[in-house]
Amino acid sequence: MIKKQSITLLSGCLLGAIVASHAMADDAKYVDDNHRAIAENRETGKNWPAHGFDYWEQRYSPLAQINTDNVKDLKLEWTYNLQSTRGVESTPVVVDEVMYVTAPWSIVHAVDAKTGKNLWTYDPKVPKSYGEKGCCDVGNRGVAVSGDRVYFGAFDGRLIALDAASGEVVWEVDTIEDREKPYTITGAPRVFKGKVIIGNGGAEYGVRGYITAYDAETGEEAWRWYTVPGNPDEPFENEAMEMAAKTWDPSAKYWENGGGGTVWDSIVFDPELDLMYIGTGNGTPWSHHHRSPAGGDNLFLASIVALDPDTGEYQWHYQETPADNWDYTSTQDIILADLPVDGETRKVLLHAPKNGFFYVVDRKTGEFLSAENFVDVNWATGYDESGRPIENPEARSTDEPYDSIPGPYGAHNWHSMSYSPDTRLAYIPAQNIPVALQDMPEWTYNSDEPGVFQGSTGWNTGMYLNPTAPGSEPFGRLVAWDPVIQEEAWRHDHISPWNGGTMTTAGNLVFQGTADARLMAFNAQTGEQLWDTLVGTGIVAAPVTYEVDGKQFVSIAAGWGGAYGLVQRATERTIPGTVYTYSLTGTAEAPAHSENQRTSLVSGVEYDPELAEEGTALFITNCVVCHGVPGVDRGGALPNLGYSSPEVIRNLESFVLEGALASRGMPDFSDRLTQEDVDKIRAFIMGTADTIRASQ
Repeated sequence: MIKKQSITLLSGCLLGAIVASHAMADDAKYVDDNHRAIAENRETGKNWPAHGFDYWEQRYSPLAQINTDNVKDLKLEWTYNLQSTRGVESTPVVVDEVMYVTAPWSIVHAVDAKTGKNLWTYDPKVPKSYGEKGCCDVGNRGVAVSGDRVYFGAFDGRLIALDAASGEVVWEVDTIEDREKPYTITGAPRVFKGKVIIGNGGAEYGVRGYITAYDAETGEEAWRWYTVPGNPDEPFENEAMEMAAKTWDPSAKYWENGGGGTVWDSIVFDPELDLMYIGTGNGTPWSHHHRSPAGGDNLFLASIVALDPDTGEYQWHYQETPADNWDYTSTQDIILADLPVDGETRKVLLHAPKNGFFYVVDRKTGEFLSAENFVDVNWATGYDESGRPIENPEARSTDEPYDSIPGPYGAHNWHSMSYSPDTRLAYIPAQNIPVALQDMPEWTYNSDEPGVFQGSTGWNTGMYLNPTAPGSEPFGRLVAWDPVIQEEAWRHDHISPWNGGTMTTAGNLVFQGTADARLMAFNAQTGEQLWDTLVGTGIVAAPVTYEVDGKQFVSIAAGWGGAYGLVQRATERTIPGTVYTYSLTGTAEAPAHSENQRTSLVSGVEYDPELAEEGTALFITNCVVCHGVPGVDRGGALPNLGYSSPEVIRNLESFVLEGALASRGMPDFSDRLTQEDVDKIRAFIMGTADTIRASQ
């Protein structure tokens, strides 16, 4: 007979076994502790622990203390000065009441999320001379946090792990395999399954794209996957590269030009399917005719690719823009969702890349489900049932200019899209920035002949940009898109393109910052504008929300810049990069801003008008991407030289040849330009200003 004591012991053991088995089953849901923390936060919303909030990257928070009824009462809680003058692109990450936010030049700030007080700052000391190796400003989109580590990529290609408490370096690795090539990092890394994942930028400059996984503890490389094939005369790294090579024309020796396809932004992980997804970039050069003259789709450019997160092995792909000819990168943020498709719930990914179409793709298999344009487009009329675009042949003209809609800035660029599972709508920062494109009759890699767009700084487009004035109209808008029926639900028009990313909450709200220096809140279901507030500079980054001591905060890192923001602006307000944080009970005063002083066309500088024509070509080759057209563009994060002071233009050689602004990232052109060249550029600037002045 079993004694009572034995029964008690036995039942205790059984209970323990049951509890343990439940714990094991519960643990089985998580691939690692980082996954557990992010998944548990998905229920509470207390933190904003990852770039897109969680592994689904929907940028949707379950917090609802701030909602449609009271959002009108939001007030400033605190501000934090990032001490920067270029574009602030960072999504802040908030973990356990600490905010980690990056500034231009990859500087990391740790801030008390309740008070805005600095805890530590880490400057990786990126050489300012490295700035010219980036196409689109020296921004950084943020960090990844896992355990007691903060991970970020430096603009010059280093991946760095910091101690989260102190900001001290734990390890640092060089992600660039060939230092002769101008690779950069602007995107935020991701951490999952004990690995830190990062890609690079630089496709215009002639690099070969790849993505790399590093051991989160040690920084040791775990795997690397290339996005485009290398030299076909050498062994391919894997079967995927062998497959891709069949879609490129080897007569152009694409591998000598790098090929492009860089993974400079979106990286997403699905722990349930154990798949990761990346978006790939444009080719080198942009022109498909010059890149692959005999044709071919040029895999894996402008694609979504699924990889095994443990090994980096290829699983499937879907190419959104075969044979890309317009800089239609697919690097824009990827969102995971479960949606009804033909009466069945499907695991899908949602994507709105540069080319203007919104895609729904099965994330298990890569099967194309649907695509519809969310803005007007003219390069294609739609997609066939197989998921291939039905192209407009004129968009590939090799001898006539084409007003590309959307243009290379994209119908949606890196500015983050969000999705609400409550409304089942995606919220897209949509835009059009007019650009006409025309194939160059002849093109050579790294040509820096006068008239070649930014040729002296390493751009390789193979195209003339705006050889004729584009006819389309610029716009910026917030589009709420229904991915099930593939239709616009509502829109809000802004005064300018290049507005910030979006965030949505369980309070039925969508937040977005704007180019004209406002943070706005909308009813997520109807699009009704409910609140806005002025900040001291244009906003390009995306907001976040979090909770401390039972209080919900909304925070945005503001700082005007990025590719379009370097040369144009939509507000005269200016201030150093600043984090603005709001609550329902805030009482802080906004920091003072100043008004842009560059309002008068330059005059009073002697020049030889006969040199202006040659100066035009030199300006296009060396200056236009940062400074815009003198007196025509307005100037943004960097000055338009048509509105400079006479002293600046009179002493132009001190900046161009003698390094007067080298400490602020101004390139040294002394190895590319002569004093005679500078005289010609000065003549172009002054001649253009005089022509505009005479027409006013």
